Amino acid sequence: MNAEQPATPMKLAVVGAGGRMGQTLIRIIHDTPGVILAGAVERPGSPHIGRDAGELAGIGPLGVSITDDALSVFVGVEGVLDFTAPAATVEFAELAAQARIVHVIGTTGCSPEDDAKIRAAARHAVIIKSGNMSLGVNLLGVLVKQAAKALGDFDIEILEMHHKHKVDAPSGTALLLGEAAADGRDIGLGQHSVRVRDGHTGPREDGTIGFATLRGGSVVGDHSVILAGQGERITLSHHAEDRTIFARGAVKAALWGRRARPGLYSMLDVLGLNQ
Repeated sequence: MNAEQPATPMKLAVVGAGGRMGQTLIRIIHDTPGVILAGAVERPGSPHIGRDAGELAGIGPLGVSITDDALSVFVGVEGVLDFTAPAATVEFAELAAQARIVHVIGTTGCSPEDDAKIRAAARHAVIIKSGNMSLGVNLLGVLVKQAAKALGDFDIEILEMHHKHKVDAPSGTALLLGEAAADGRDIGLGQHSVRVRDGHTGPREDGTIGFATLRGGSVVGDHSVILAGQGERITLSHHAEDRTIFARGAVKAALWGRRARPGLYSMLDVLGLNQ
């Protein structure tokens, strides 16, 4: 018999358990060795309160009832997976800090004030926050940073498309890629990004990073970073075909965070791509 016993499965909770991403997270947790669903949270008044999380996600009963009492769930788990909304995410970060657990944040659209509160919570919790949890997108970000640095005189444009229900723009992934490009140029994205072009805009200003946002249908997520020079153009792209890629990344992040000290991390830390 092997003297090394397998590690106890990591107890995870899903907030926003009734949503499309929440149900996807529940299914991925159920299918992933080393983790177990131990809590499910929905907003007060949700019609899903009291339902079995597994039945709602279409995988059969798991014995985990959906509740609106987040704190009671957080104190009984080791990690929380959160793809909700900025205001809710800030509250969950504060609760995660109280419970001293791992908080994986895939929520996008957070304001600078929201981010400041999340950073404060990370003094007591392991918080892993990313505009995109997929391996491919985070690798793409590294490539964009390198390309932006190497091709300093090329114009950079970021094109993204998502489903018609997405409420923030540009997407968190587009901003992640924009930050990567800005880092490669050693500039601040906020001072050099162009979000809207309309009317007589005049010529393109050198050194800016442009964003174009498309919405429609059921597109999970398409992103392209275009580096346009004189007589040549490079396009670096990622196409998400299934939101399970984000769920798998979130579970991977939670397992990584189980061994980390309190602090604010990104998927680049989880994947060993931070430079």
